[in-house]
Amino acid sequence: MAESVISRQAVRTFFARGTLRLFALLPLPVTHVAGTLLGWLAWRLPTRAKRITLRNLERCYPELSSREQNRLARNSLVETGKTAAETGPLWLWPEQRIQRLIRQVSGEQHLHDALNRGKGVILAIPHLGAWEMVGLYCSLNHPVTSLYRPPRLQGMDAMIRQSRERFGASLVPTDAGGVRALYKTLGRGEIVCILPDQVPSAGQGIFAPFFAISANTMTLLSRLGWKFGSEIVFCYAERLSRGRGFHIHFLPAPEQIHDADPLRSATALNQGVEQCVRALPEQYQWSYKRFRSRPPGESGFYK
Repeated sequence: MAESVISRQAVRTFFARGTLRLFALLPLPVTHVAGTLLGWLAWRLPTRAKRITLRNLERCYPELSSREQNRLARNSLVETGKTAAETGPLWLWPEQRIQRLIRQVSGEQHLHDALNRGKGVILAIPHLGAWEMVGLYCSLNHPVTSLYRPPRLQGMDAMIRQSRERFGASLVPTDAGGVRALYKTLGRGEIVCILPDQVPSAGQGIFAPFFAISANTMTLLSRLGWKFGSEIVFCYAERLSRGRGFHIHFLPAPEQIHDADPLRSATALNQGVEQCVRALPEQYQWSYKRFRSRPPGESGFYK
């Protein structure tokens, strides 16, 4: 049985690596066309991603008509397809080619001002647009340490780490050792990158409103900011049309994110994520089960 599992893992790893390398051979516009096809299929077929996306949008955008929700869901799945397809180029292309993809950067002064205070910066990167590009861009310009959750497909771990660390970033696991590494990074006045909209592990979150829905929200980011006096800056990479590249956006966090009260801080964190998402809703990963963890006594969100 164990040998069978290992064999399946090996086959899946082989095809995953091959697919990434294939997409890396293509120009970005062609890669995005392929991603559009993947997203279109996810919309046309009765997929899990389609069901979750529609459920999330039904609850998060109740002001939209059913037709408008469907349009946003379809566009989101297309953008998610592009996210998958562009992973090969972003992981495997050389530095000069990656640099050429960055067409515009807005609000970077927020990052520079925060770094100049000397207490480190926590960069909050939602699952919006090309979040892989944010890590690459920042590691090209600054020392960066990022929290890293190993993939279920273990054979991909080395490739993922090498790809994300190739410009100087340091990846640390989501365990006690990783948190200690984040402490050291902020103590040196450097940048820590965290995905703020992931569902935290048991006991590491608090329920706070996100699009007016209770969402299990991480407290680590706020605790780090409180402990070190570090500034928190939001960042996302907008995917430009026709494969033209990316526009990097930096935004200041809501002031209450530094509140000592965990609920008020978590609420402000979600407000920051929501502000980013509302600026570019079609490029958010609505197919993620953001609300799968529910408060005690509340029924399941994704029935």
